[in-house]
Amino acid sequence: MKAAVYYETGAPSVLRYEDVPDPELHAGFVLVEVAAISIEGGDTLNRLGGDLPSVPHIVGYQCSGTIVAVGDDVTDRTVGQQVVCSMMFGSHAELVSVPSSFTWPVPEGLDLTVAACIPIAFGTADDCLFEFGRLQAGETVLIQAGGGGVGIAAIQLAKRAGATVLATASSADKLDRLAALGLDHGIDYRTDDFADVARQLTDGRGVDLVVDSVGTTLQGSIRSLAYRGRISYVGNAGREPHRIDPAPLMGGNQSIHGVFLGAELIMGRRAYDNIERLIGLVAAGELQVVIDSTYPLADAASAHAHLEDRGAFGRVVLIP
Repeated sequence: MKAAVYYETGAPSVLRYEDVPDPELHAGFVLVEVAAISIEGGDTLNRLGGDLPSVPHIVGYQCSGTIVAVGDDVTDRTVGQQVVCSMMFGSHAELVSVPSSFTWPVPEGLDLTVAACIPIAFGTADDCLFEFGRLQAGETVLIQAGGGGVGIAAIQLAKRAGATVLATASSADKLDRLAALGLDHGIDYRTDDFADVARQLTDGRGVDLVVDSVGTTLQGSIRSLAYRGRISYVGNAGREPHRIDPAPLMGGNQSIHGVFLGAELIMGRRAYDNIERLIGLVAAGELQVVIDSTYPLADAASAHAHLEDRGAFGRVVLIP
């Protein structure tokens, strides 16, 4: 099969489009012919400086496609079934082999390119808001990087829950487009201090919850909090080392939760069932996946570079 691989970590230019052996089909696994690959933020971070479990390495957390073979002991999936699947790595390829328990059936009528973008972004956003963020109707939430996959999902989910939604983005154009998805107040972080604006918009009170997938913004997220406010810390899209002073949290009885969807999927059924519910909401038209652009898998380097340039609005997708 063909795959986008690299032999050493680094810039997008390390990616190569090469022939590699087909993945093995183990007991409990399914073999999926890939239709679409959603490039996740963690994919770019791993390519930049993550571990190399194999050389050459195939990066990638998520893809959709059609099952072409099932392993021994698989009773819940069938050949020909369309699924979206998550994995630790390996999505940037024509074929993937994954445990059947890490696949979700794609409802009839849902486009596979759209389906490829749902589990990680929407599952993560939902956990940040509700499972760990404890967001309630009437509260105010600030979502960092509103134009990213998690941000776009979180804006829609928070608005559906009856929250007032603030978000940051890098341009007025992005903020205008987010308004159609439920954004109440946008903050251009390139021109404004988002913590100051968040306090102004809440009459000095601060926000009840911050969803922070950037990392380098954490200190400002703390400054944005109301009394007993919470932060769901879910990533390092800023791609820079950062330190925070947690002392201000004490005076306001505030808290930070680290959120990692992968651990929740490993630990039990809750997160899996939640993602199945979210896929259903997208299929029913109640939530929207925004796709910025698609690239051929052979041009994975350009796709990664586009995502890292922070010009993308929504998901960047590879097509084998």
